[in-house]
Amino acid sequence: MRVLAQRCGLSLVDQTKLITAASELARNALIYGGGGTVRAGLVEANGRRGVAAVFEDSGPGISDVGQAMTDGWTSGSGLGLGLSGARRLVDDFELSTVPGEGTAVTIVKWAR
Repeated sequence: MRVLAQRCGLSLVDQTKLITAASELARNALIYGGGGTVRAGLVEANGRRGVAAVFEDSGPGISDVGQAMTDGWTSGSGLGLGLSGARRLVDDFELSTVPGEGTAVTIVKWAR
């Protein structure tokens, strides 16, 4: 992920934000989703370049997305900042989940 961020031209601060968000989302997929996949690559849109990543799992899904995105709420023993924290660290954040089928989170960090 860092290599993509460097190749894209993200600042060191934005690289750190992207890596931190990716780490949180990967941890969630592993702990709550039982594992999963990550796809990442460079993207371009409207003359901008960025790094996009998609985290997918086939776990139990999220029954209440609003609650899961609330700072401080956790379904486990964490601090409750994983999803909401990741959302704040990136420019684009999209969460798709189906209870009983899994969750997919797509993030993008754009170069400035």
